[in-house]
Amino acid sequence: MNDRIAYLRQVDSPTLSNAIEELNIRPRSDGFASLNTRALFPEMGTMCGYAVTAQVETVTRQTEIDKDVFCDLFAAVHASLKPAVVVMQEIGGRGEFAAHCGEVMSTIFKRLGAIGVVSDCGVRDIPEVRAMEMHYFAKGAAASHAYFHIVRVNVPVEIDGLAVRPGDVLHGDENGLLAVPECSIDELRKAVENVRSRELRLMDFVRGPEFSLDGLRDRFLE
Repeated sequence: MNDRIAYLRQVDSPTLSNAIEELNIRPRSDGFASLNTRALFPEMGTMCGYAVTAQVETVTRQTEIDKDVFCDLFAAVHASLKPAVVVMQEIGGRGEFAAHCGEVMSTIFKRLGAIGVVSDCGVRDIPEVRAMEMHYFAKGAAASHAYFHIVRVNVPVEIDGLAVRPGDVLHGDENGLLAVPECSIDELRKAVENVRSRELRLMDFVRGPEFSLDGLRDRFLE
C-alpha cells in the first residue's frame, strides 16, 4: 500500500470531502455517490483503492454472454495499481433485480489484489463476503445472479451519479462513497488539517462556557 492510500484511509469521507472543497478543483456537487450507494459492511472501516471498471448486464439479455470478457476483467484487476476496487455499472434493464458479485467473484478479486466491490445495483452472499473482509458498496442484496455477464472492461462508468474512470482513487466508509481527484497529497493533507482544526475550534466553543448566540454568529461570518 502506497503512502497516499495509507494516508487517505485515516480520513473519514466527510472530512475528505470538505478538504477537497477547500482545494476548489471541482464543483461541490460532483464526485460522490448518492445515499442509495452504501457500505454494506460499515464495521470494516474505510475502503480506499484504485478503480477497475466494468459495464455488466444481469437480468435482461441485450448483449452476448462472452466468458472471455470475464477473464479480461480478472486481468485488469491483476494489472491494476493496488489495492484495487472493482466497480460495476449495470447497462441492462431491471437493475433493481441485479446482483453483480458474490462469494466466488469476490474470492477471485481478492486473490488478484482487490479490497472491495462497488455496484450501482446489488450484490449477494453477504455473510461469506463479510467473512473474507471484502468491502461491498451497493444498494442492497439480491438472491439470484440471473444472466450476469461482463460486457466491457476498463471503460468510464457512472455509479449512482458518481463518474468513475479506470484508475480513479475511490474512498468510502459508512458515510458514503467519493472519488478523490488528482492533486498534491501535501495540499490535500494541509486541507484536511485545516478542516479538522477549524471544526475543532468551533466545537470547543459550542461546548464551552463562553458559548453565546452572538459568538456563534461571529464565527460563522468570519
